[in-house]
Amino acid sequence: MAQAKLKVILLRATPDPDELVALGARLCYARADLDALQQKVESGDQRGFVERVMQRGHLSVTEHASFTFAVEGVSRALLAQITRHRIASFSVQSQRYVKKDALDYIVPPSVKALGEEAELEYIAQIQQCEQFYQHWLSLGIPAEDARFMLPNAAETRMVFTMNARELMHFFNLRCCNRAQWEIRALAWAMLGMCMHEAPSLFSICGPSCASGACPEGKMSCGKAGEVRERLEKLKELAASGASDAEISRFARENCI
Repeated sequence: MAQAKLKVILLRATPDPDELVALGARLCYARADLDALQQKVESGDQRGFVERVMQRGHLSVTEHASFTFAVEGVSRALLAQITRHRIASFSVQSQRYVKKDALDYIVPPSVKALGEEAELEYIAQIQQCEQFYQHWLSLGIPAEDARFMLPNAAETRMVFTMNARELMHFFNLRCCNRAQWEIRALAWAMLGMCMHEAPSLFSICGPSCASGACPEGKMSCGKAGEVRERLEKLKELAASGASDAEISRFARENCI
């Protein structure tokens, strides 16, 4: 039994996603046949063109590019949130078939902020949940029923795929300071990896306040300047060739 921490890996991405999106966008407005169009796209730098496509809101072409992530060190509470993003495919570690010999868990920052005594009390309660779970397993209750004793804090792992357009929507909502802290950190880590893989495609991505007005009204965090500064630091980190582990650490340290 141990406290888990966020880890994100970009497993796969469409090869040359910026180039593919450029090809799709140019096809919409070109008379050239496919061979000529492909040769034109492959022979030139498409970054500026893709950025203009993004700025003009021609987002349907971004659906040709997809990205697959592996995530661990997140709670079942996060799982309930991320699966609301329905234009995605999820594979999640099963609590029905994977018996937990040792329950890894997530501790919210609000609990840690209360001090060591409060955190130890929280961990003791998690341990009690694990004991209940193991008790029912020992009586022969199947894991799919014993898991009812497990808390939302239980760590889970998943692999999921989203296309670029859905990712943009995801980042717009979940990178916001008003998003729940755990999925916010995940979103920032994913955004950094996408910026590294496809810098033009994700050049203007992030929460709404990064490129315009905050839509939260009276519920705004009032920290748009800080968010934009954080976004610039993430872009620099992604452009530097940072590893997935380094980007995950940035998200854990700066986005919770």
